[in-house]
Amino acid sequence: MTTDDISGMGPLVARLSRGGQRLRQADRTHPWVLDTAVVVLVFLMFCLPDLFHGGVDDGDGDGPRRFRIAFTELPVAGMLALQAGLVLPLLWRRRKPLVAFAAITAVFVLQWSLGAALRADVALFIALYSLALHGWLRQLPWACAAMVGAMALVAVRVSSAVSVWDALFFLLSTATAALALGLMVRIRRAQLAGLRDRAARLEIERDQRSRLATATERTRVAREMHDIVGHNLSVIITLADAGAYASDIAPERGKEALRLIGDTGRQALGELRRVLGVLRETTGGGSPGGPELSPQPGVADIEALCAKVRAAGREVVYSTSGDVDTLDSGVQLTVYRIVQEALTNTLKHADTDTRVHLAILVEDSRLNIRVQDTGPAAPSGPPNDEGHGLVGMRERAALYGGTVSAGPTGGGGWSVEAVLDLPPQGGDR
Repeated sequence: MTTDDISGMGPLVARLSRGGQRLRQADRTHPWVLDTAVVVLVFLMFCLPDLFHGGVDDGDGDGPRRFRIAFTELPVAGMLALQAGLVLPLLWRRRKPLVAFAAITAVFVLQWSLGAALRADVALFIALYSLALHGWLRQLPWACAAMVGAMALVAVRVSSAVSVWDALFFLLSTATAALALGLMVRIRRAQLAGLRDRAARLEIERDQRSRLATATERTRVAREMHDIVGHNLSVIITLADAGAYASDIAPERGKEALRLIGDTGRQALGELRRVLGVLRETTGGGSPGGPELSPQPGVADIEALCAKVRAAGREVVYSTSGDVDTLDSGVQLTVYRIVQEALTNTLKHADTDTRVHLAILVEDSRLNIRVQDTGPAAPSGPPNDEGHGLVGMRERAALYGGTVSAGPTGGGGWSVEAVLDLPPQGGDR
């Protein structure tokens, strides 16, 4: 079969699939229609020939005498009664398969006890198939035993022309085929139901993962916005207050404060544009020709951060130990944001004559960040209790298996200490 043949079968398969779905839906809505159709089909194919021709050929023709079987000729009324007993129970073969099988088996045994043969006996095999498909599996051994008994009766009745064992082999093979077909369809339906259930669960899990990813992204954006807006606004407010105070005493200091306010505002605006640009690219798919995004801040930018805090009137002593420049970008961004949040809290809650000691230490697979100021602690509790500050720092540190502790020092100041586990050089986290 060529590729063109396969592609040409696509629409046909799709139409057949849609037709099958419509038929299944109609069967679920009106199940009696299919059951009635089966009964009518069996009557037309197997009952009418017996009514017109007087039952199964008894072998009184020209064949050899040893192949002739003497069957009882039934009157039309008796034949109709037996046919009704064989065919009508098929109406409830799906709702009560065991009852239908038992009724048909009883009529079948009665018919062969009278020595009559009818083409409608095929209803017994249909009932066995339906029991295997719709009934309880624990009922099958009893049904099989009854089937063997019924087939043995038929084999004995035709033993004058066919060996009992040959007749039993043929009849039981037919019964086995009906049983196997019912079990095969049952297993296939169970597999399809399992696949549909699995597909539904996977769809639910996909939606849950999507919602979780959305919530995670919102939390990340909220943390970034807090770090950017909170820090820069604190610097701007502090500089504005200092400029207003110095405008009358030292006009040059007031001009410098205004210049620093402008620089800080422009930097904050640039960072906000970067964050919002990444957000638009994530939600809208982005475009290859979009604007270049500035890199995330790192350890090298902490000195500029300290300069802004110094310009706001706080003294900052910054020191590093170890090879901080070789840290990967993710760790550097985490260090920068933790330091930024700690310095922001100092601007918010400490006096203008506060002295801040900032130390970053890298040793082996650990990184320590310590930010300690000499200003008085906030009387209302932790300096970040109204925002995302401490929570954001802990979440960032947790990405690298680290911890953050914050609290007042013995001398009346405030201390923030973070410990991060560094990933192996060149390895993936």
